[in-house]
Amino acid sequence: MQINKKGNRGNAMARRKSAAKRESEFIDKVLGLSSVGVFLIILSITKSFEISIAFGVVGFILSLVYLISRKRKYNEKVKKSKIHDVDSMTGIQFEYFLKLIYTQQGYKVQTTKVTCDYGADLVMTKGDKKIVVQAKRYNKRVGIKAIQEVVSSIAYYKANEGWAVTNNEFTDAAIELAKSNGIKLIERTELINMISQLDSKETAASLEQTHTVVTKVVCEKCGSEMVLRKGKRGDFYGCSNFPKCRYTKNLD
Repeated sequence: MQINKKGNRGNAMARRKSAAKRESEFIDKVLGLSSVGVFLIILSITKSFEISIAFGVVGFILSLVYLISRKRKYNEKVKKSKIHDVDSMTGIQFEYFLKLIYTQQGYKVQTTKVTCDYGADLVMTKGDKKIVVQAKRYNKRVGIKAIQEVVSSIAYYKANEGWAVTNNEFTDAAIELAKSNGIKLIERTELINMISQLDSKETAASLEQTHTVVTKVVCEKCGSEMVLRKGKRGDFYGCSNFPKCRYTKNLD
């Protein structure tokens, strides 16, 4: 898979913003200019500088009230979404949390193997539609590898759609690749909206269940679960598929 690479990637202006952020910034700019617009319109009608100033001030105050109200609503939405709890999850916990969230939305959800998942962490069905999901709980923006994994998993699981979900954002290259392959991207802002729309009690219960999920130690050779064993030199992890698989791992 190839993508068109843009030059000057180091330029800060190349950082891509989500659709929700762009819309928010556009509204802020419109509201910021509203007082000026009101002033000019009233001035052209009344030819009175004093009256125009008065209407301009009123427009500014109303815009300010709206922005404060919108910010307050957004903060409430963030608090309800528990996104900061999501940020502290492990990758497997994030997959499990999404499974619970999408189950609340009416999907039948299955998690795939920790290894050899063929590019999908979740396989969801609703009606005749099958969707594969790649979940990325990252502290940085998600790159094209996640999109490539989703694209490859669509064919393997015979899915109708592919989604990539993150608590962060996607890089410009990942977005372009997703666009060209019809992959749906769900970034931090969209994730917050999605969670906040659900029943708060069910969301809290989902978080509680998620935090009980402990990351299993998995055999890097065959994908089976590792079990704790005792040896002459101390404890170690051994593959549960022994003796077919003799992979071992030292304790961290």
